[in-house]
Amino acid sequence: MPTRTRRNVYFDPALLKQVDALAMRRKISASAIVEAAVASFLSGDTNEKLEAAMSRRLDKLGRQVDTLDEDLAVLGETLSLFILIWLSSTPPLPENAQAAARTKGAERFESFMQNLGRRLASGDRFLKELSRDVDAGVQNEGG
Repeated sequence: MPTRTRRNVYFDPALLKQVDALAMRRKISASAIVEAAVASFLSGDTNEKLEAAMSRRLDKLGRQVDTLDEDLAVLGETLSLFILIWLSSTPPLPENAQAAARTKGAERFESFMQNLGRRLASGDRFLKELSRDVDAGVQNEGG
């Protein structure tokens, strides 16, 4: 067992509580935590390690933003295409049918919102399904 030298140092009580809590969670001694922290602080490559870790995190975030950007583009194109087709193919209603159409539209919209809420709560997403369907279609064509 390596020789240890005892040293008395002073800590802020709040910091000691955090060290003690971490020691309990990790099931190691508070001394081991303090020793590791001091070693990390004195280590010359700490900045490089932090920079590498930060770079990995930023790369991951960049990929996630790219995916969101693609999803948003698909949604925008889908919505604009739907609106164009709907406006092009829906004839205007006569004046005496507009009140009934508004009532029916409100009912349908409420049903749509309930379905959307259930779908969002389940975690199922249209774009995930779409990508699975496209991937399956590509695999079927290729094999």
